[in-house]
Amino acid sequence: MENRVKVGVIGCGNISGAYFKYTGMFPILDVVACADMDMTRAEAKAAEHGIKAMSVKDMLADKTIEIVINLTIPKAHFDVNMACIAAGKNVHCEKPLAINRQDGRKTVEAAKARDVLLGCAPDTFLGGGGQTCRKLIDDGWIGEPIGATAFMMCHGHESWHPSPEFYYEVGGGPMLDMGPYYLTAMVNLMGPIKRVTGSTRVTFPERTITSKEKYGKKVAVETPTHIAGVMDFGSGAIGTIIQSFDVWSHNLPRIEIYGTDGSLVVPDPNNFTGPVFVRRAGAKEWSNIPLTHADNVGRGIGVADMAYALRSGRKNRVSGELAYHVLDVMCSFEEASKTGKHIEIKSTVAKPAALPIGLMPGTLDN
Repeated sequence: MENRVKVGVIGCGNISGAYFKYTGMFPILDVVACADMDMTRAEAKAAEHGIKAMSVKDMLADKTIEIVINLTIPKAHFDVNMACIAAGKNVHCEKPLAINRQDGRKTVEAAKARDVLLGCAPDTFLGGGGQTCRKLIDDGWIGEPIGATAFMMCHGHESWHPSPEFYYEVGGGPMLDMGPYYLTAMVNLMGPIKRVTGSTRVTFPERTITSKEKYGKKVAVETPTHIAGVMDFGSGAIGTIIQSFDVWSHNLPRIEIYGTDGSLVVPDPNNFTGPVFVRRAGAKEWSNIPLTHADNVGRGIGVADMAYALRSGRKNRVSGELAYHVLDVMCSFEEASKTGKHIEIKSTVAKPAALPIGLMPGTLDN
């Protein structure tokens, strides 16, 4: 493909493998380099994928690299994003955009001032499952959405993740870790959120790592690990959300949307595929809906969308504004719990443009 966009990756940890794999599905992207604080880790990833290992300084100085993918840990997102923006790079960040509203707002403003594109995971809503749900709602299959539920409950990541400490530090926890998937999916389907309230708690003040790399290490918990919230959408719909690292098991759905003419079961927003179920008013059972969009995509589709935006001049769907609105909402649940109040959400965002149907593999625009 002519006029490809050269890409560099900062952060060669656990999630980087998915990005290296799936960015390769899009001919518009040319991942040429990677960087990490641990140069041996960067060199290993570079050798594995046939690219160049670089220092962060050298990557930011490289005029040929147009997009940087920031895969550092959450508390480093702000500093790395700002360094990329200052260097004139378009940057796509792992979630969350930042660990507080102030830094998130500064990042969005800096990107606008420097005239570069800012994007942030999750991009899972661009998968076949999320886009099928979007088309069903846009086409009126369930009527006007009036309510939604969203549940992500597990017992944390210390049993499998090689370095799970950051999940329990400030900037971690189930809301900032997994909330972006659920809230971004709902904003994509139902539009922005205007008010929230909620309650939070820490159930286990200390966690013990049982994954083999750091087996037996104790981790102090610095952030709420069970969050329950209520959301008022700008459209008038009311949503309920629970995000928890304190639950051993449950039997609740991921996301459901309830409308005036039926109900919609949304697939796991941490994935790109289905299944999608609809039960319209009067129906005796749920219908499994064939996906309207390709589901053989993965993490990196948001980077490809940014590349198309760069070349065409359109807005990127996986935008910094979307990520900041989600961050604003996530921070507001804990604020509501601490103050005992409803919190008015000051930010807003338009629903990202839906993907066209019938796209050829590896493309995002007609």
